[in-house]
Amino acid sequence: MKERKSTTKLAHHQDQNGHPPFKFAQLFDSEASWDKDQLGDTLHWIRQVVALICGLVCGAIPLIGGIWILLFLAISSAIVYGYYALILKVDEEEFGGHGTLLMEGLFASFTLFLLSWIVVYSLGISDS
Repeated sequence: MKERKSTTKLAHHQDQNGHPPFKFAQLFDSEASWDKDQLGDTLHWIRQVVALICGLVCGAIPLIGGIWILLFLAISSAIVYGYYALILKVDEEEFGGHGTLLMEGLFASFTLFLLSWIVVYSLGISDS
């Protein structure tokens, strides 16, 4: 009976993939252990937030030109690199190397950046 209770409690403290629950304190803890899926998801969502903010700013100013796309890619990659290398201090080779970690969420964030930039820019132009 006791074993049944402990396995039920354990099942409530894991997600569908068997991972322990995510805690926000883990985001800035360099001693925390990360698995590949958790780190990938975290880097993906950080990049999405950066893309949305950059897209809204570029559309609201309103900026035009390809240099801003390159600047977004540089800023986004620098933030992701700084997060996993300087804040978390993870061994990137355990997660597939720098290329894998830097590509995490890149194309989705690029799409979100362009979409938010174009929508905000277009709304600003139509008001004028």
